[in-house]
Amino acid sequence: MGSPQLENEFPRTTAKTIKCPSYRLIGSFQDSVPALSQGKPIAIINAAKTHPGVIVVAIAARDENRARAYAQKHSIPNIHISYQALLDDPTIDAIYNPLPNGLHYEWTLKALKAHKHVLLEKPSVSNASEARALFCNPLLLDNGGSLVVLDAVHIRFHPAWQKFLTLLDPLNIAEAKSNSWFPPGIFAKDDIRFQYSLAGGCLMDLGSYNIQTLRQAFGCEPTECMSATARLMPDGFDQDIDQAFTASWRFPNGGIGTIHADSQAAGKYLPWLTNYLPPLPSPKFEVRHREVVVPHPDMPGMETATAKTVVFWDVLAPSLWHRIDVIESHTLRSATTGQVQKKWTDTQYLKHYSDDSIGGDASWTTYRHQLEQFVNKIRGRPGSGVWVDGEDSIRQMEMIDGAYQKAGMRIRPSITPAELY
Repeated sequence: MGSPQLENEFPRTTAKTIKCPSYRLIGSFQDSVPALSQGKPIAIINAAKTHPGVIVVAIAARDENRARAYAQKHSIPNIHISYQALLDDPTIDAIYNPLPNGLHYEWTLKALKAHKHVLLEKPSVSNASEARALFCNPLLLDNGGSLVVLDAVHIRFHPAWQKFLTLLDPLNIAEAKSNSWFPPGIFAKDDIRFQYSLAGGCLMDLGSYNIQTLRQAFGCEPTECMSATARLMPDGFDQDIDQAFTASWRFPNGGIGTIHADSQAAGKYLPWLTNYLPPLPSPKFEVRHREVVVPHPDMPGMETATAKTVVFWDVLAPSLWHRIDVIESHTLRSATTGQVQKKWTDTQYLKHYSDDSIGGDASWTTYRHQLEQFVNKIRGRPGSGVWVDGEDSIRQMEMIDGAYQKAGMRIRPSITPAELY
């Protein structure tokens, strides 16, 4: 199995997969841990049930009774009592890997060696070195793209996110701020997300979405990490783990991107009342552009300056609800003296649950859109053009590593057996 000592530490962890005969994709998806059993794996399973070319065919777990109960509950026909047994199943063509971060590299590489495609839960691996080792692996590069690995950044596949990107002028962005949080109590303080040995941390989980939003908005990689600060776990818990993370980067156009992610965010208003309530307002991503100045066509000597701000509310779950605010602040002023003659603001409120160019309908979740493109890639179809390639995944992990180092923290460790590199 490769890491028996780690597997014994996680008796409730399971593994999963997908398959593709000549006409349809057949899926077998693994459940990771109890904290995830009502989260990502269920979201993927539900997405698969609405895809005409996908069938969830198996899960893997060491606890046979637990696996059988889970399979029965979700109408999954087969179970395996080890991850390797699932990879050895000839009826399976691809796997979904939502294991703890520290196990991503090992079991994705083993899946590739078993000739399985992989839908790989984000973050793809533990650090940038593992990312380079995985996405530059000959198993991927020497097979002409016949094997597919997708870093499962599901938010990027939703029509609302793609619409949001069309409203931005990347070269003219002055500032972008990405804020997200989970309320207290969603995850236990000893959850796998908060264990350094398993490559945990807020930046590796919730914060990775914030980093994705910055990289997508600017359309490039930052030139430097300007600052990074972590709020560590409380005393008595893993002190190598960030419970919250704040960082800022400078991008090639001079713009500044900032993130704040908090996996245990209390209200901070009327503390005696809100210690266990989420903060206000809702999570959002706000992008402010520099002024664009043009001569007024009908008023010689006058100019109009326009500054656009675009705000995406609820980036993480846009299929449930979202709103995109487009705010344009206009100033009519003298081109020589700068004296202001008039100011006004135009505001639009947009929602974008479906898009013919992407496909699907308004009922599709981010996970359903993501699965559609995963299947398209396996079948060699053009799809919507929305994708996360290996180079993208490597750059993502480089940015995460750099932020940890800037904050004076260790990058997340590799626990994969050396012989697999």
